Amino acid sequence: MEVTTQCDGTRGRTAGFFLPLYGTTQCIYNSRKKSHTMFEFHRNERARQLRPSLSRSWLLVRANSSEEVFEEAFESEADSIIIDLEDGCPAEEKDAAREQVVRMLNSGVVAWVRINAITTEHWWKDVKALKNVKGLRGVMLATAEHATDIDRTAAELPPGTPIIALIESALGVHHSIEIARAIGTFRLAFGAGDYRRDTGSSATPMALAYVRSQLVIASTLGGLPGPIDGPTLGAYGADLSKACGYANDHGMTGKITLDIRQAETINAAFSPSELEIEEAHQMLDVPLDGPRDGSYLPRYLRAKKVKELAKVYGLWGKTDSDFQRASK
Repeated sequence: MEVTTQCDGTRGRTAGFFLPLYGTTQCIYNSRKKSHTMFEFHRNERARQLRPSLSRSWLLVRANSSEEVFEEAFESEADSIIIDLEDGCPAEEKDAAREQVVRMLNSGVVAWVRINAITTEHWWKDVKALKNVKGLRGVMLATAEHATDIDRTAAELPPGTPIIALIESALGVHHSIEIARAIGTFRLAFGAGDYRRDTGSSATPMALAYVRSQLVIASTLGGLPGPIDGPTLGAYGADLSKACGYANDHGMTGKITLDIRQAETINAAFSPSELEIEEAHQMLDVPLDGPRDGSYLPRYLRAKKVKELAKVYGLWGKTDSDFQRASK
């Protein structure tokens, strides 16, 4: 399926829908040279077509980053890219960074944008600037604490714009069910660093277990995909897989990252494991011969879900060596 992206801001469409960030070519405006530079972004077919509801790795990129950083981010294995107008930009740089984001999104780039909290003066500037851009995939709203935060944000953006509610305070956790049920909410995400500053909690899995469980429960009650866990800074390989495991065990289905080197590990950690796929094969490939107890239907439905996800992520039918390479 060919996707075309032109420097005049138009994009190829399929069945009437804009495809997400993963077009074959994107155009980034060079604000220093006052010109347009074409970058080739090579995304595999799986990543290019992956629905954001199934995105596992969410890469935050500072809005005032260099062209080289953007190019590297867009070519990474991260499932979704979020251009950051909040913590990634000092207050004195936000206006210039916002202008750059608008130029990018009007020049063929399609991406998510993290906007500032509704309680700040920058929120209004963010939503006003993004209201008519062409390439806005969705927004992540910082410090979401009330369902009305989502309602007000949705009212200022193009109709149907997906909003990821970033829960990063005790009040946000307290109101997480109402936030999840707000019409504009697409997914919940956990801002662990700011939550810890707000509450004084530690970063141990036990200290954060309640919040992770609460966001999973809120997402379920709100009919949303699983929530997105906060970033784990400076961890790679087995350490990062272990950190992802804590979130995965609670029912979270993705993770924010600030480091493109973490993307592949996060993707692997939030995908069905080799054992889960093997068990799904056993359940689905061989019809049960004999009576079925009360556990059969839940196990059967779980196996179907594992199969669906494994096929989406390109894992159904992989060999042992394939899994070993993916987990490194």
